[in-house]
Amino acid sequence: MIKKLTLILVLLALTGLIFATGTSEKKEQLPWKPTKPIQIIVPWSAGGSTDQVTRVVAGELEDHLGQKIVIVNQPGASGSVGTKSCLDAPHDGYTWAAGAAADLGGYKVLGFLDTTLKDWELYLDVANVAVVSVNPKTPYKTFDDLLKAFKEKPGQISVATAGQSSAGHNAIEAIRKFTGIEYKHVTYDGGNPAVIAAVAGETEVVTQLAVEQADMLRGKKLRALAVLSPKALELKGYGSIPSINKWIPKLVTAPNYFGIWIPKDAPKEVIETFGILWDTVIPNSQKLKDYAAERGAVFDPSWGDKAKENVFPFLQQVLWVYYDAGKAKMSPEVIGVPRPQ
Repeated sequence: MIKKLTLILVLLALTGLIFATGTSEKKEQLPWKPTKPIQIIVPWSAGGSTDQVTRVVAGELEDHLGQKIVIVNQPGASGSVGTKSCLDAPHDGYTWAAGAAADLGGYKVLGFLDTTLKDWELYLDVANVAVVSVNPKTPYKTFDDLLKAFKEKPGQISVATAGQSSAGHNAIEAIRKFTGIEYKHVTYDGGNPAVIAAVAGETEVVTQLAVEQADMLRGKKLRALAVLSPKALELKGYGSIPSINKWIPKLVTAPNYFGIWIPKDAPKEVIETFGILWDTVIPNSQKLKDYAAERGAVFDPSWGDKAKENVFPFLQQVLWVYYDAGKAKMSPEVIGVPRPQ
């Protein structure tokens, strides 16, 4: 009996060793093994769309890299302050930035930061859609009601966004372009503060992303009127939000991709390591899939050339909206973004 028990213990020990060796080999297969914590700069306040998904991604990557990933919130100037901090840090693979790729790609055109997508390696995780919502105490029951109010009171209806070039600002500017409305722009340090402002009644309207509004919509603290998407959005626990194209057929929308990025001159082994993780770990992440389903996002990981292809349609749309509105410092053509056909 004792010999049998001893044999079992030996086998269990060997099995544990095999699993441990397998895990070690898995890490050894990555070209880069970080030797200290990695920092991801979220250039917006805590609780917003970038902050939410970046924390999920960081949690999925830590075990595979064997190091802690530290999230640092550094809002300011529509995300360009935190992004510049990443550019100014050593390009050794230990400092990343995060956000909406269209913001990153538009900083130069808008005069925020001298950088373009060509300067970065992109690792995308989800695509987001903007939702036009109002405080429930307002009289607007449909988007048609709101549109009528915008036209009757030009420049008086207050709209909360995370600032110029944010997802919410992109959304209301696109609406303005196709309807001719004017609005009162009230800016905050992130999507979450903008949503809270509308909930608190500081503004009548918020046009930030569904992922930022989801909890407040489900809690009936906000009323959704339209989603900037060709199709209605089915938000779990809330219901269907109609497409903006019901009222503005000519408003063409594209997916707004989010992710993390690193300067392209980072060590080759760092770029390759994250490419491997984006090919294997991230596409199979149940936590990311659950996050997207719960908050009204589209789970669609990509990196490299494919990521830049995915980002381009929305970037092109947004930059030309700003240029035509006289809010750009230069033509998007200067950075290789032609006018949409």
